[in-house]
Amino acid sequence: MTFLDWAIAVVPTFAVLCIACRMRRHMRGMVDYLSAGRVCGRYVLTVGDIANGISILSIVSYCEMKYHAGYSVNIWGAALIPVSVTMSVFGYCTYRFRETRAQSFGQFIEMRYGSRALRVFSSTVRTFAEILTHAIMPAIAARFFLYYLGMPETFRVLGVEIGTFPAAMALCVSLAVFVIWHGGVLGIIVTDTIQGLICLPIMVLLCVFLLRRFGWGAEIEPVLLDRAAGESFVNPYQIAHLRDFNAFTLVVSAVSLVLHRASWIGSGADSAARSPHEQRMAGVLGTWRGFFSPLLYVLVSLAVLTLLHHERFAPEARSVRLELAGRVVRDLTDDAALRSRADAAFAAIPVQRHRIGVDPPMSDAENLDTPWIDAARAVFADEPRGAYLTQQFRSLYHQTMMSVTMRHLLGRGMMGLFCLLAILAMVSTDDSFLFASVRTIVQDMLLPFFRAPPPMRLHVWMIRIAAVAVALVHWTVSVTMAQLDFVELFIVAATSVWLGGCGPMIVFGLYGRRGTARTAWASLLSGMAISVGAILCQRLWAPAIYPWLDAHGWAPAVGRAFERLSAPLHPWVVWKMTPEKFPVNSYESFFLAMMASLVAYVAAALCSRAPLFDLDRMLHRGRWRIEGEAPPPPAPRSWRGALRLLAGIGPEHTSGDRILAWSVVAYSYGWKFLACFALLVAWNAVSPWSDHGWALYFLVCHVLVPTALVAVTSVWFTIGGIVGLRRLFRDLRLRADVDPLDNGMVSDGVSLSDRERFGKTK
Repeated sequence: MTFLDWAIAVVPTFAVLCIACRMRRHMRGMVDYLSAGRVCGRYVLTVGDIANGISILSIVSYCEMKYHAGYSVNIWGAALIPVSVTMSVFGYCTYRFRETRAQSFGQFIEMRYGSRALRVFSSTVRTFAEILTHAIMPAIAARFFLYYLGMPETFRVLGVEIGTFPAAMALCVSLAVFVIWHGGVLGIIVTDTIQGLICLPIMVLLCVFLLRRFGWGAEIEPVLLDRAAGESFVNPYQIAHLRDFNAFTLVVSAVSLVLHRASWIGSGADSAARSPHEQRMAGVLGTWRGFFSPLLYVLVSLAVLTLLHHERFAPEARSVRLELAGRVVRDLTDDAALRSRADAAFAAIPVQRHRIGVDPPMSDAENLDTPWIDAARAVFADEPRGAYLTQQFRSLYHQTMMSVTMRHLLGRGMMGLFCLLAILAMVSTDDSFLFASVRTIVQDMLLPFFRAPPPMRLHVWMIRIAAVAVALVHWTVSVTMAQLDFVELFIVAATSVWLGGCGPMIVFGLYGRRGTARTAWASLLSGMAISVGAILCQRLWAPAIYPWLDAHGWAPAVGRAFERLSAPLHPWVVWKMTPEKFPVNSYESFFLAMMASLVAYVAAALCSRAPLFDLDRMLHRGRWRIEGEAPPPPAPRSWRGALRLLAGIGPEHTSGDRILAWSVVAYSYGWKFLACFALLVAWNAVSPWSDHGWALYFLVCHVLVPTALVAVTSVWFTIGGIVGLRRLFRDLRLRADVDPLDNGMVSDGVSLSDRERFGKTK
């Protein structure tokens, strides 16, 4: 990093933090701190999500997955487009949640199920899952910067030696707390929007650089096609031997897409729009916003894959792997002798010149990384916890591969831009995720025990103190917890503690009248029990469970039992037992938890004899409608009405809104689903494509078309974001007095604000 690179990375970051400080002047009530005053427009929410959607965690996880399994599985994911687009244009769950005017998830739960105990318990489970999931973010971000910047392991301050890793994590979480401390959700949304405006040109420049750096036909395509049978990176019909990230993950994703549309709702931005319609239009714009981060992730992952596998870059690839492997070992152990043996073993590995088309193709079991992992396994073999250390080495090796590769790849200026993008992405995601946990703790675990609304000053300080406490938990967990699996699988396992059982109680709570507190308890507890059991098995397998089974001679029998149970689902589900890893992966245990919770909720609801719930009152419909807010669209009475309903178009849509809605329908259904999926499936049923044909398809549909769309939408969203920010500040300045009761408290199944507005009946 040169002085220019440091200036590029530091100056804009400092400017964003200064803007966060200025948000304090707009705090007139808790609705500002919790929901940004409910005055945000569609472009503010959309552009803010650009920065929020790019995180170090996501980039690392995506590169790790694609390095392991490639891109072929994604092609089958297009089958879910009709479902996802329909949910977006209709505002599935998000529209109704905004209608409830709930300021947190827990407030909605108490309003819907009338149980304060359920509100507190479910909020506790959700917060635990959020904290567990996001607790690895400081560690991943810190390691990214340490490896990317080539920073030393320690530094000295006033003669005291301090570890760079814990210090970097402390700085990461401090930036997020700083934004929350001064502006709450308003500060998060405004700074996210500004960060999105900064990130747009950076992403365009990075995409142009990476497209020019590697040739498709000479370098990228040969690497993509050099895969063993059944493990293709581009051919969706040749993926039978892939493990962890295969077609079964699409089944899990499909179920999760429907059940968990609203499972993380209530974090702030989803209640910040000026109306339910504006919230829905932000979701529609999200389709066009959605090109940016996927294109960046694809190009970065392709760059990493090509540099580390193509013969032309063999010397650079060895330098990357040598630095990477040595640094990972230094992270895992302080034993100087062990480090020395590892360095010697790694140094003995020569430059690997893999000749594509001559040497055997790459596979998950045998590839250019295999000698490095085998060398680490041999070094750790005589250690008391050799299998455990090997598992950690493998995880960190793949997790930090992208950061070291990008440092070797980027030049002056581009180093600073990528660093700035990473910093802004880190701040925008960390503050949002941190505040989601803080909001749940304060609003749903502490506020329900107040008999009277607390003063705004006390309420704000509760949020600030909780933010510091959660940040300390994140830092502590990141320092102490070892990484034992792919980042994506860890996230799935951690979130399943909450997602395993919450989906039915939220979806049926918004759309059904039969559910009661008992049905919600049944759903939540059944899914949570399976998920927690799976996590314990995964964490304790290598250090405790497998050694215990092996010591008692039970390992072979248990292994055969796992194989028999998974046999009907081969080759997509294969439970093969090894000393290093629990046979059931996170996606499979997550699926089992979701199915159990769905069955539990439906069975309990069908057995319930409780009176039907009044959804209209909770959704402010009919005689409970709030003056000034548009009613939901009526049912269609003609074929034209049915088409408008398909596009999610209602009476509140302007001409511009209709154009946006139809453009999303045309692109998503016409291009992505029909042209890029359904037509190809039909074509290949008659005349199967070659691997080269699928590589060309990947180039056109996942690189060239998104690049062209990014070139257009970057200008569009930049203008829209600037105009939206100006209107946001104008509305904050000109709005009427803020309702002091609009703070998230509930009484007799309605919010205090609603009770004051129209009483228990209207």
